[in-house]
Amino acid sequence: MTFSIVARSPDGQTWGVAVASKFLAVGSVVPAAVAGIGAVATQADANVTYKSLALDHLDQGATAAITLARLLEDDEGREHRQVGLVDLDGGSASHAGHLCFDWAGGVNEENVAIQGNVLAGPEVIDAMKLSWDSSLDEPDLARRLLAALVAGDEDGGDRRGRQSAALLVVRDGAGYGAGDDIAVDLRVDDHQRPCQELERLLDLNHLYLTASTEEEKVQVTDQLRIELDDRARRLGHRDFLAWVGTGNYEMRVGAVDDQPGWVDVRILATLRSATPPGNS
Repeated sequence: MTFSIVARSPDGQTWGVAVASKFLAVGSVVPAAVAGIGAVATQADANVTYKSLALDHLDQGATAAITLARLLEDDEGREHRQVGLVDLDGGSASHAGHLCFDWAGGVNEENVAIQGNVLAGPEVIDAMKLSWDSSLDEPDLARRLLAALVAGDEDGGDRRGRQSAALLVVRDGAGYGAGDDIAVDLRVDDHQRPCQELERLLDLNHLYLTASTEEEKVQVTDQLRIELDDRARRLGHRDFLAWVGTGNYEMRVGAVDDQPGWVDVRILATLRSATPPGNS
């Protein structure tokens, strides 16, 4: 009743899962991932214990294939399960029990496992795989995963319809303030076009929760600092940094000794285009 893609980036630094389903809040059930360990998707008649068990086996050094075998050997419901895994080294494994509802199946190879059940047909998996294979030049694993999910959705996806989608991506130190490994953790729990809504949310995630590249940074001169503070005050804020905090733009501004050292080019454009209260 779900289709998913589990993958590792070619550089071996990032792992993730993208999933969609005619099921409420599929992101609460299917995906799990830990940087430096691996990623897993459990679906069909999902056994949610697979998530912690799989990551534990992978953490102890088991390959994806061995981990899958261990998950299935003690599970009497294995023929109702579907699961995909990718390990630390990019090894992958995928399983679809013969009692999963048609169409059910998947493919796996180095760095990726793609699987689904109650699908419009095998063309869903084929479209996801084609998208994955054709996006090697995309350095952002989140965007590669989501593009593959959208491709599957556009080729029929879950034959019962659409309801939810989720994207989980991990990389060491990628979390907010580098406090954990969660680069992306987005869910669309109930929506008519969940995959497309997930695309919108991923754009916002990159704006608010991803650090600026060097190319995106504008160094703040004395003249620009005066302009920033003046524009922020006209918008009703104490100064520029107060405006930044209110707008949740902290990841896109660099401050030194309570003064802005650089500002992301998009945040600068946002400030310059903002209309003061009472103006039209």
